[in-house]
Amino acid sequence: MTDEPLTWLQLPPESSLGEEARALFDKARANVGFLPNVFAVYTLRPDHMLRWIKLFNAIMRGDSPLTPAEREMIGVAVSAENRCLYCLVSHGAELRQLTGDPVLAEQIAFDYRRAPLDERTRAMLDYAVKLTRTPVACSKDDIERLRSLGLTDEAIFDIAETAAMFNFTNRLASATGMMPNREYYGQAQG
Repeated sequence: MTDEPLTWLQLPPESSLGEEARALFDKARANVGFLPNVFAVYTLRPDHMLRWIKLFNAIMRGDSPLTPAEREMIGVAVSAENRCLYCLVSHGAELRQLTGDPVLAEQIAFDYRRAPLDERTRAMLDYAVKLTRTPVACSKDDIERLRSLGLTDEAIFDIAETAAMFNFTNRLASATGMMPNREYYGQAQG
């Protein structure tokens, strides 16, 4: 183990949290076996955390024409574009688990453009990265291209919303110096 700080910020003690936030922490620990550092950093704004996690779960785990693995691919591709260490490590682990293919997950994390993806998946990730790099350049032609590959308007909205969520969390993690939990590194390596 290391004494590496999980963020550059000074965090209040977990004991200062209200009942709902502590219950969320307990649920996270039960589900993944540890408290993800993103939750710990949110002790600064527990009311924001409670609203954020509901939206995050709706986007990533809610009803969608996109599979959970496709949504994680978007998150990992956006996080790679933003060089967000926290999200690359934590969501890279989740993508390895969802795909059952640690090599593909790593290829997407390092450079999805060189991963063996079908045209639809590559176009989906291209659109998410375009939204990340140059949102003002997004156009109706992008939508038409995605439609031509069989993506519905609901799926296209979900691509954009997933990319937007990861752009938000990437910036928050990077701005606060958030470090990924060490437990993520070895998960689902094959």
